[in-house]
Amino acid sequence: MKKNVQEFEIKLDKEWKDALDKAYKKKVKEVKVDGFRKGTCPKEMFIKKFGIESLYMDAVDVAIADAYKKLLAENKDLTPAAEPKVDVTGISDSNIIFKFTVISKPEVKLGEYKNLGIKLEKAKVTDEEVDNEIKALQDQMADLATKDGGKVENGDTAVIDFKGYVDGELLEGGSAENYSLEIGSNSFIPGFEEGLVGKKVGDEVTLDLTFPAEYVENLKNKPVKFEVKINEVKTRIVPEINEDFFKDLGYEEVKTLEDLKKEVKKYLAEEKNKKLEDEYIDKCLEKAADNMEVEINEEIIDEEVHHMMHQYEEQLKMQGLDLEKFYELTGQTHEDLHKNMEGEATKRVKYRYLIEEVAKAEKIEFTDKEVEAKAKEMAENYGITVEELIKAYGTIDVVKYDMTMHRALEIIKEGNK
Repeated sequence: MKKNVQEFEIKLDKEWKDALDKAYKKKVKEVKVDGFRKGTCPKEMFIKKFGIESLYMDAVDVAIADAYKKLLAENKDLTPAAEPKVDVTGISDSNIIFKFTVISKPEVKLGEYKNLGIKLEKAKVTDEEVDNEIKALQDQMADLATKDGGKVENGDTAVIDFKGYVDGELLEGGSAENYSLEIGSNSFIPGFEEGLVGKKVGDEVTLDLTFPAEYVENLKNKPVKFEVKINEVKTRIVPEINEDFFKDLGYEEVKTLEDLKKEVKKYLAEEKNKKLEDEYIDKCLEKAADNMEVEINEEIIDEEVHHMMHQYEEQLKMQGLDLEKFYELTGQTHEDLHKNMEGEATKRVKYRYLIEEVAKAEKIEFTDKEVEAKAKEMAENYGITVEELIKAYGTIDVVKYDMTMHRALEIIKEGNK
C-alpha cells in the first residue's frame, strides 16, 4: 500500500438507527401490507413481516454520508485527493461499521522551477498576414444578394430542398427545405456541392454519392442518393475598403487603408503574443513538472478524467448533443473517451501539484481583507453579489486558493523570462 493510502474504520450507532428509520419511512410507502393502507404499516409490523435486513441497503446509502463526515471530523488533517473506497465490514440492527480506503495527496518533491532556460518569444506579424486578415474581414462583412438568372458557382450560396435515400429508404436527418449551402464550404459529403456547380434556379438534380470511409459507423462507405431542388442562388457582395467599412468594423478613428493596416497589425500581434505566452507557460510547467518527483495514484487520475468527461458532456449539451449521441456519431465508446483523456488528466494533476508546491515554497499568503476584496471584484465582474459568489463556490477559501495558484503561476512565469 502506498504511503498516501490509509484505511479507517468508522462505527455508527445512533446515526445507523436514524438511517434505518429513514429507510423504513421510504420503504413503507412502496409496499402493501394486509390490514393497512399503503404507507401506514407500523415499523414493528413492517420489520416482523419483511425483516430488518430489508432496510439495510437503503439505510447504508443514507449512513455513508454520516460516516464520511465523522471520518473527516476525527481526522482534520486528512485531505482526500479522490473519492474514497467504502466497504461495509460489520452490520446489525444496532450498528454498522464502514471501512474507508482514503487516498491523500501524494508526496511531492519540488525540483527547479526557475531559470529553466525557456524564453518568451515576441510575435512577428508580416504584411501578408495583415492583408489576409483584411480580406477575411471583408468576407465576414460581405452581404448575400440574389443572383438573378445566374448559375451556381464556387463561393455562391445555394438555397435548396434536398432528400437523401439509403437503400431506398429516406435517410434520417438527411432532408431539409430552403437550406442555405455555401458552395465550396465542404459542409456536405464529397460530390454534393460539386454536383450543384453550373446548375440554376428551378433545376432538380439527382446526386448518386458515397459516404466517406471516416463517416459515422452505420453509414461509412455506403451509397446514398440525394434529390436536390435549387430554389435560389445568392452571391457574396464584398464591401469596399472605405470609411463606411472602417466604421462597420468599429474603428471610428481609422480614416485610411494604412490606418487600418496598423490596427490590424496591432490586433494580430496581441493575438499571437497571447498564444506565445500560453505556449511559454505550458513549456515552463512541463519542464518544472519533469523536475519534480511525484507518484500519482491511478484513482486520482480517474477522478480527474471523470471531471473532464462531465465538463465535456456539458459542452455537448450546449450543442444539442449528449454522450450517447456522441458515441453513436463518432463510433467511440465510453472507455475510448476515458482513455483519450487520461494523458491530459495526468498533466493537469501534475501541474496542479506543482503550482501548489511552488506556493508553499514561496510562502504565498493573503490576508482576509485581500481575499474579501478579490471576492468583491469577482462578484462585480459576474454581476452577482459576494454572497451569491461564495454560495456558488461553497466557501470563500476557494477564492483564496485561486489567488494563491495564480500568484504561484506568475512566479514561475517571471522566474524564466
